[in-house]
Amino acid sequence: MVLLPASTLVQPDPDASAGFLPRPASERFRRLPLENEAAIERVFTRDGRALQLRSIRPSDAPLLQRCFLRLSPLEVRRRFMHAMAVLSPAMLQRLSHVDPAHETALALIEAGPLPELHAVARAYVDATTLSAEFSLMVERDWSRQGLGGMLMQRLIDDTRARGLQELWGYVLVENEPMMRLCNQLGFVTRLAPQEPGTVVLSRAL
Repeated sequence: MVLLPASTLVQPDPDASAGFLPRPASERFRRLPLENEAAIERVFTRDGRALQLRSIRPSDAPLLQRCFLRLSPLEVRRRFMHAMAVLSPAMLQRLSHVDPAHETALALIEAGPLPELHAVARAYVDATTLSAEFSLMVERDWSRQGLGGMLMQRLIDDTRARGLQELWGYVLVENEPMMRLCNQLGFVTRLAPQEPGTVVLSRAL
């Protein structure tokens, strides 16, 4: 389950002149410079900050907890769909121990003496329905840098490579920035009758 912080408002494409449509989202979000395709990739935000893009590891549990503690109550609710004060040991174990056969879990890490995690994207595979459920979180101080779009495009590429047919996720109705982002990437919106206040965003692969 989902979601981007409220501050992650979709900004106009700075490369698009007034009166002209911006480039397609799939093209824009692929343009963050990646230096290699190894296990760790170096990526850059629009304002030039460097981050490491890699899969989540068991040793990332402290980074996940510190990132969680920096989130506002609104960010926590939009990501986990309810209020939480802390990530429990059981949840930290679940979030940091990933079975790559059934899940993709990507993190953006700021390297340094004390590395910090600033964004996470996940896709949980349901082989019986040939689909995957996504979740996405970008810390507010790193929002509006193209990171959410890049991570979502990575999830699309990964789930397509797995041979799945659909990528979908629950999103709070109030989370207009997330809905705009997904709409740019070709997702469609439908109601979630069993989940009041939410919609389902889905994309055929």
